[in-house]
Amino acid sequence: MPFRRRDQSRPSFATRTRPALATLWFATSFLGCDALNEDINDFTEKFSPPTPFQAAVWASDFNDPGLQRKGVILLSNATFGGDRTYVDLYRVLATESPDPLVRSSGIRALGRWGEPQDAIPIADQLENDYRQVRLEAAIALQRIHEPSVEDRIWRRLIDEDEDEAIRIELAIALGQYPTDAAFQALALALEDRSLALNLAAADSLRILTGRDFGIDAPAWLSWYDSTDTAFADVETFLYPTFQRPVSFFEKLAFWAPVEFEKPAVPRGLDDSSEETYEDGDGSKDGDEKTEGDPTRTYENVGEGS
Repeated sequence: MPFRRRDQSRPSFATRTRPALATLWFATSFLGCDALNEDINDFTEKFSPPTPFQAAVWASDFNDPGLQRKGVILLSNATFGGDRTYVDLYRVLATESPDPLVRSSGIRALGRWGEPQDAIPIADQLENDYRQVRLEAAIALQRIHEPSVEDRIWRRLIDEDEDEAIRIELAIALGQYPTDAAFQALALALEDRSLALNLAAADSLRILTGRDFGIDAPAWLSWYDSTDTAFADVETFLYPTFQRPVSFFEKLAFWAPVEFEKPAVPRGLDDSSEETYEDGDGSKDGDEKTEGDPTRTYENVGEGS
C-alpha cells in the first residue's frame, strides 16, 4: 500500500497542540500543579455543584465521615444553612460524632448558626483530646456570646500547655467580655513567649478598654489599677472572618462571584446582654458605658473561620 503524501498546508498534530502544552506548562510553573488542579476542580464544580438535597444526604450519612463532613460544610455555608433541622443536626455532630473532623465541622456550623446557649456544649469541646476540635470550639466561641462560658475561655487561655493557635483564638474570643477576669487573663497572655498571642491579647484589651498600650503588660496593669472605669469606652466586638485572594478560575466564573463573610457582632451580644454582668454596665464603678464604633475593622491574627 503506497504511502500517502502529507498535506503540507495542514499543520501536524504536534504543531497544533504545542501552544496548548506551552500554556499548560506556563500555568503549572507559576501556579504549581496542586494549585492548578485545585482551581480547575473548583471551576468545574461551578458547572454542576451538588444540590441542596444531595448535601443534606451527605451530611446525614453516618457511615461515610468524608462525605458527611463535606455535606455539613456545604449546608453551613449556604444561605439556608440556619434551618432548624440543619441546626439540630449540627448540634448532634458537634457533641456526639466519633470522627474528629466531622465533629469539627459540626462545631464550626453550630458557631455560625447556633444560639447563645449552644456556647455551653461548644465550650465543653475545649477539653477534647483532638487539637482540631478544640481549635474549632475556640473559633466558634467568638461568634456566640454567653457570659457563663467566659470563665472556661480564660482558664484555657492561660494554660501554657495548650496549643498556641488555640490560645490565640481564645484571646480573640475574650474581647467580648468586659470583666476583671478577662482583663487579667489577657494581661497575663501579654507575657507569653508567642508574639502572635501577645498581639491577639493586646487587640482584645484595646477593644475592652478603648486604650492602646500595645503588648506592654506593665503599662496595661498600671493603667488598670489607676482607674475605676476601665470598661467605660468598650468598643463593639466583631468576630473576625477569613478572606483570601480570588483565584484565576474563580474570576472566570463570573456567573458565581466569590463573596466573603464580613465581621459581625456575635449572636447574643446586644444591649440586653450587658445586664448579665455583675457590674451591670461594663464599668468598674457603674459609670455609663460609651458605645464603640460598630464600623470598626477587625483583622484576625488567628487562624480564622
